[in-house]
Amino acid sequence: MESVPNPNNGEEPTSWDELYNINLMPSELFLKFRKELQGIRVGLNMEFYNAPVNEYQAKLVLKPLTPEWKWKIIYEPLHQDVRVLSKKIPITKFLNLQVGVGHNFQMHATGWKWKLTTCLGGDGISRIRNKTSIGLFPGFDLRFGWRADYVLPEITGALGTDEPMFNMHSGRLQASLDRVEAILTHTDAP
Repeated sequence: MESVPNPNNGEEPTSWDELYNINLMPSELFLKFRKELQGIRVGLNMEFYNAPVNEYQAKLVLKPLTPEWKWKIIYEPLHQDVRVLSKKIPITKFLNLQVGVGHNFQMHATGWKWKLTTCLGGDGISRIRNKTSIGLFPGFDLRFGWRADYVLPEITGALGTDEPMFNMHSGRLQASLDRVEAILTHTDAP
């Protein structure tokens, strides 16, 4: 679902089914276990992917909880990969920068990456990407990663040309629930 296709090759759709598509089957399922120890969150992530291929990843995550520390460490035992990632650094209201350094023990290789991310934008169409969290009870949260690709409706018109005086193009919407995360957090109650 990288773009909103028009099955009628530029013509207006003939039914509501062609105007929208909502996919509620997530392609990623995460189960995260977290334990907070002396200002550091230790996490075990089990990540299951069902699209485009079935894959499983396990990650051990260490993340300082103090606001001064702006990094986290991720270790993937199956790939023998360790990374130090910064938190997302806000550049503008909608643009974030994240940098990281990693080492792969199998390949004896070290490298670094950077990534600019935004919740807006897509491949020539409008896109909203977001995560929504719901705390069901203390220590158990559900987080949903979702996406909406859309084309807004458009009304146009003209006088004195060969274009119609009134023309309306209906919009399109493709929405999907991409990720579901179950997060179990254990904290020592004072």
